[in-house]
Amino acid sequence: NPTGQQLARFNIEQIIKFCHAERLVLLADEVYQENVYKENSVFVSFRKVLKSMGPQYSNLELVSFHCVSKGYVGECGIRGGYMELISVDPSVMEVLERYLSSKLCANTVGQIMTDLMINPPKPGDESYPQFAKERSGILTSLKKAAATISSRLDTIDGIQCSEIQGAMYAFPNIYLPPMAIAKAKEDCLGPDEYYCLKLLEETGISFVPGSGFGQIDGTYHFRTTILADEETTEDILDRLEEFHKKFLTEHGVN
Repeated sequence: NPTGQQLARFNIEQIIKFCHAERLVLLADEVYQENVYKENSVFVSFRKVLKSMGPQYSNLELVSFHCVSKGYVGECGIRGGYMELISVDPSVMEVLERYLSSKLCANTVGQIMTDLMINPPKPGDESYPQFAKERSGILTSLKKAAATISSRLDTIDGIQCSEIQGAMYAFPNIYLPPMAIAKAKEDCLGPDEYYCLKLLEETGISFVPGSGFGQIDGTYHFRTTILADEETTEDILDRLEEFHKKFLTEHGVN
């Protein structure tokens, strides 16, 4: 999130080395570990890579997170999840444990959902066939949506979208002409904010401006999800393409 790209093992190693050299605590948000769509690619945790890099990195403080709001569960309204702390300073652990012991526990439904996520039905369990069918159906549907959305966005003039390798989002690069950038400045808006507001006003489609996530200066993006059903997705993409052509024309592109 937001790019839909998957970190290669090399990237993870570089991040670990950087955090170790700078004495930083590494916070690994791994809630999309089930959402991997790239062919012949699998999720690799920061913990696994860290443990394979030798004793010189054994003192790196790592906190990894997972929750029920993503993956194949996708229950955003049910607040349940966990964090694993590795090599965290004992004095910090003491404060954290004191804090946790003084607050109310997570809601019951959230605890149950987290337990089910960690310990799903296994082969031989009565519920396993139904579980496997539903899990496969959800992840297959998301993989199809990822391919459809990235390829379709990439066909629209002025929009470039990389393959969505994982998670639940597309983060395409959009071309914004000088006239649009100047108009955005007049309205005290970022260029991609201006674009997304115009899109919302004219089509009812709500995208998040890329500036909310950080982007290279002079580039512009928006973030959208891949969660809508197939019919709705096609309608959104049709309206987006029509809007984008009109937007470019209105802002000086013939």
